[in-house]
Amino acid sequence: MTIAHFCIIAACMLPIVCAGLAKSSGFGRSRREGGYDNHDPRAWLAKQSGRQARANAAQANSFEALPLFIAGVLVAHQLQAPQGWVDGLALGFIAARVAYIAAYLADKASLRSAIWFVGVACSVGLFFSAH
Repeated sequence: MTIAHFCIIAACMLPIVCAGLAKSSGFGRSRREGGYDNHDPRAWLAKQSGRQARANAAQANSFEALPLFIAGVLVAHQLQAPQGWVDGLALGFIAARVAYIAAYLADKASLRSAIWFVGVACSVGLFFSAH
């Protein structure tokens, strides 16, 4: 497996990390006390605000970013693009997504949007990485 393949696995784990962050404030408290409701998690998450709501939104966006990135890695490999370029763009995507999540949690909207663009550029770049 290449570094880019490992980056696909890492990218698939990022939404799960965001979900944990979104739900973490509710752990350890009963449902009656506003704690996490595993019987109806989507309704519980919809009631959250602040950092938990932003973490949940980052989770959704992380899932949305996956198809383009995964397709980009697979196309780049299929076209036998230089592995160094593919790995570099894949690592760039992961770095951008981690920074995006951090910016989302910190409520830095403009920075988050700029970082989002970097991640998309890395994904699109994978499609054109073959010479």
